[in-house]
Amino acid sequence: MNTCLLVIDAQESFRHRPYYTANDTPAYLAAQNALIAEAQARNIPVVRVFHVDGPKQSANHFALESGCVRPIEGLADFEATATFHKSRHSALVGTGLEIWLHQNGIQRILISGIRTEQCCETTARHASDLGFQVRYVLDATLTWDMSQPDGTPLTAAQIKARTATVLKDRFADICTVDQAYA
Repeated sequence: MNTCLLVIDAQESFRHRPYYTANDTPAYLAAQNALIAEAQARNIPVVRVFHVDGPKQSANHFALESGCVRPIEGLADFEATATFHKSRHSALVGTGLEIWLHQNGIQRILISGIRTEQCCETTARHASDLGFQVRYVLDATLTWDMSQPDGTPLTAAQIKARTATVLKDRFADICTVDQAYA
């Protein structure tokens, strides 16, 4: 089966968000880098997706003009097979990625990147709806603590567990880096 690794929104832009903390970043980067290295060793295409939106000015960290739409520091240097820019949560909306996947005979997609419950989860659901086999590499995703509407804290670990629960058996096979290529 033709497989592709998506590295979604692994970009410096997030370090400028008020919710960013470095707590889980080292573990994420270790997992993400291992996933990339294994894809390269297996000659599996690695596709990079950057999130770009908002005003085109240097003060907007998600604008190309900011210089922050670049690989997050600590991410292994790799030459992407293809690079796409997105302005929606799903990497498959308005980017040309779906066409590229079909043109390259990709049937299975490995999902990784930033944020677990947003762009990564949305892309996984969308890819599943389009008929792709999806493997969601949970430890190669990153998110941060949030507050629920009533102010109750929701930890990054709880968010990851919720994402795995929602996706499992409906939209994606949930796995770790060690299981991703099995």
